[in-house]
Amino acid sequence: MAEDGRVRMKCNPFTNIKEPECLLKWQLLRLDMMTRAYMTTIAEYKKIAPLQEKLYRHMSREVDEMDEADRWKYGGDDEAGGGPDDEPDEEKPLGDRL
Repeated sequence: MAEDGRVRMKCNPFTNIKEPECLLKWQLLRLDMMTRAYMTTIAEYKKIAPLQEKLYRHMSREVDEMDEADRWKYGGDDEAGGGPDDEPDEEKPLGDRL
């Protein structure tokens, strides 16, 4: 290990393998680097999770308001429905909402 806490290798598996375990050590080093990068990514996601949740709620509210404003286009003044021209709920267009 170096002074900064990072692992360093004395062998290079691509040019000079001086010991049989050099390739195995290199694979473990790469795995360690990938794990650290993944943990950093998870930490960043945890930081922005409240903002994402707030943004999702806001966008969901906006889409609901647009659907409410466009309800007249689909003939849905009454919530009960049941008329011959009314479409079933699962067939109403929802656009890009997921």
